[in-house]
Amino acid sequence: MINSVNNKIPERFEGDFTSFWNLDKLPPLRRLSWWWWWWLILIPDPDNPSRSKQLMVLWSTRDCERIDVSGHDWWGGGRTHTDKEGGIVFPGMVASWWFDGKEVFEPLVLREARMASIPSNHPLWGGDGEGGGAVIPILNDDLSMGLAEDRSHFWLKLSSDKSAIENGSPSSFSLKMTPWNNEISAIEYKHNVYAANMGYDILRIHGTKCSGIIDGEEIEGTAYFQKVTVQAPSIPWFWGMLHFNDGSYLDWWLPHLSLSVTSKDSEPWKLRDFGRLPLTGAGMFKDSNRQRTEKFERCEVKLIQPSNKEAEFDSEGNPLPHFHIRMWNGRTQIGIVVKAVGRAHWSFNQPTRAHMTSHFTYNEYPLEVEKISILDEKGVRTLDDWGWIHGNAEHSWGILH
Repeated sequence: MINSVNNKIPERFEGDFTSFWNLDKLPPLRRLSWWWWWWLILIPDPDNPSRSKQLMVLWSTRDCERIDVSGHDWWGGGRTHTDKEGGIVFPGMVASWWFDGKEVFEPLVLREARMASIPSNHPLWGGDGEGGGAVIPILNDDLSMGLAEDRSHFWLKLSSDKSAIENGSPSSFSLKMTPWNNEISAIEYKHNVYAANMGYDILRIHGTKCSGIIDGEEIEGTAYFQKVTVQAPSIPWFWGMLHFNDGSYLDWWLPHLSLSVTSKDSEPWKLRDFGRLPLTGAGMFKDSNRQRTEKFERCEVKLIQPSNKEAEFDSEGNPLPHFHIRMWNGRTQIGIVVKAVGRAHWSFNQPTRAHMTSHFTYNEYPLEVEKISILDEKGVRTLDDWGWIHGNAEHSWGILH
């Protein structure tokens, strides 16, 4: 079971949902504006408690003439239409992968579709506008995601692509996400504009409980959510998150510059990927045991290529990375060593100026935590202080513009 320490379970998701179903928070920029809703589901693996089965689902659109997404040539898909009641119909794609604890099925789903984003106060819904709504791809299969009108739960429906099912993936997912605790389940908003309308806009729910049915089997786990608008060239980054069994949450974030921005393919471990210049890093630890949130402005991430003797490998025979993360502030120091146990990756190639093509590879890694040390004024905590810790890490290279 998933339990919180001294944290009452909320009856509904709290926070400001006014922009949750919109796409127009920032003025769009051609070839740069990117919008997505993103769920990551983590399900304890009974065969290997140090790992979790994972499902990622993305509903996305981009303001561009054309982009190749992992071999699917997307031509923008048509115009976006917003009606006077706030409903939106837009071109986009649904993308998903599934990790069963041993194997990554990617893509689980990769489908182009017109989609509708409808708030609950829309006449088609007929609700009272408390923040509920849905993103509904207009397809024969139900690939929808939404929030109940009373904000008591989210739902997620997914039907796998035929090719993934033939390779052994589950065929259907029906999931329900409910609040976990007050601290990590309330929606949080972050917004920043740099110059010339370039910037980002992020809504996040750091942790929820998750229950549901996968191919007739009942499951229970946790989930993470973000809705993002990015209006800037996509540069390399490290990011990762961890859920703890006591209801704590931890993440790290480190964008960086290196020669990896010149990469034109998705092959890892390039000789040019060295000498990274860290940009502004950050981290956060929502500590259920201490009943407080720690924020970190000092963050280091080291990418480690294990020897073949120590390595696990992705489906293409590449050794999976290890990450060493350090974060500290005036009160708390955190050190973590995690290893990737699977790799899902998306390759983006977008025509740009002067008949050139920009490339970006985005990798997601289900994790196993090998070591963790958290030192604060009350002492040191290690891996033995939690029943389980599950998470995911990202590493990207190239530059999309």
